[in-house]
Amino acid sequence: MTKETKVFIGIVFGLVVTITGLFIFNANTPGKYDEFAQCINNSGATFFGTFWCPHCQQQKLLFGKSEKYLPYKECSTPNGHDFNLCANDNIESTPTWQFADGTRVTGVQSLESLATVTNCKLPQ
Repeated sequence: MTKETKVFIGIVFGLVVTITGLFIFNANTPGKYDEFAQCINNSGATFFGTFWCPHCQQQKLLFGKSEKYLPYKECSTPNGHDFNLCANDNIESTPTWQFADGTRVTGVQSLESLATVTNCKLPQ
């Protein structure tokens, strides 16, 4: 094995170790909005959406990796052909937010408006 090959293998190995370490570190660090999303969940709010809805995806992106704590309810079947999983909730479009007092809003909501209506503190 030539010296250049050994150097190349060393560089590739170092990159793999570094990328793996960054991935593990990032997966184990809390998201910026973890507490905020958990507060929204605890407030009695529900976020109705579908996996294929671009506006629902945009709403989730506002929360970054903290979106896993949102009170999300999927309204579509896995094949994306049926929208009746939320029929009992009278959901006609997504995204729809329903709050503890029964009020609803549709469309992508800003973090600020969600903080106001749920009385949850938005991190700075």
